[in-house]
Amino acid sequence: MLPPDHPTVPRPTIGVLLINLGTPDAADTRAVRRYLAEFLSDPRVVEIPKLLWQPILRGVVLTTRPKKSAHAYQQVWTDDGSPLAAVTRAQAVALKEAFGADVLVDWAMRYGNPSIDDRLRAMKAAGCERILLAPLYPQYCAATTATANDKAFVALAGMRWQPAIRTLPPYYDDPAYIAALAANVRGALETLDFAPDAVIASFHGMPQRTLELGDPYHCHCRKTARLLGEALERPLTVAFQSRFGRAKWLEPATDTTLEAMPAQGIRKVAILAPGFSADCLETLEELAIRGRESFLAAGGTHFTYLPCLNDSAEGVAMLRALLARELEGWRRAE
Repeated sequence: MLPPDHPTVPRPTIGVLLINLGTPDAADTRAVRRYLAEFLSDPRVVEIPKLLWQPILRGVVLTTRPKKSAHAYQQVWTDDGSPLAAVTRAQAVALKEAFGADVLVDWAMRYGNPSIDDRLRAMKAAGCERILLAPLYPQYCAATTATANDKAFVALAGMRWQPAIRTLPPYYDDPAYIAALAANVRGALETLDFAPDAVIASFHGMPQRTLELGDPYHCHCRKTARLLGEALERPLTVAFQSRFGRAKWLEPATDTTLEAMPAQGIRKVAILAPGFSADCLETLEELAIRGRESFLAAGGTHFTYLPCLNDSAEGVAMLRALLARELEGWRRAE
């Protein structure tokens, strides 16, 4: 029995925090500059000594890139704001009742808002004594999965009474993920009025150095593409997008691959981005808009972008299965 003056103690609950990369608060230069300053200051993202990188970042990069990036965001911004934020929010809403009344599902962004720190503290205040961190990156990379977990651990370091923590492992070869991707791709291809000569799986690029340092990302991407191709019973062309800076990046590059295909007799293309759990700037602007333009300009005749899993029935069912597995032993028997 608690004494009359004891602070209110919330009912013990479990938290699931969906985490994605991040987004500016608005599609304008100021908001994009603020977002890029945080994103590109992360040593997990740019592995250059701070004393060398920060003058470049604060000088050339943040002087020229925000305006260009803001224009790109304006091409895909919606009434609900950033597509990435809108979809991640929708995924959390779709999973709200998935695990019963004892499990609270929320979402956060590694960079920008809502922040991981803010949502973890909100979960703790709501009585979450156990929290599953769920970075929504199928393929592991230090610049994505690891930095999301890092940020959460920094927040936890400031808590006197910490909740117990689990983290969602990469799921690049999980049968539920491959099956969901295959169903999504088949459904999208069936709606087309043309048969693609090639299907491209475009993954976010990383510097070649990440592979040489032991990061498994490249291998994870290749295995995802191989398993998805087997499930679809057709080979996929693997490429890597979103190069930045002068360093050598993983190849082949998506833009050069698209530009070269028409000369090789490949004039009808479908492209998907299986490394992204939600459509965002890199898929909707870089692939669906600029990718289309460069492919058609090079002589292509038909181009389509196949959406990410997002909050589709297949995507939500897949997330529910993965999260339920990681919650085993924490949830009450149903």
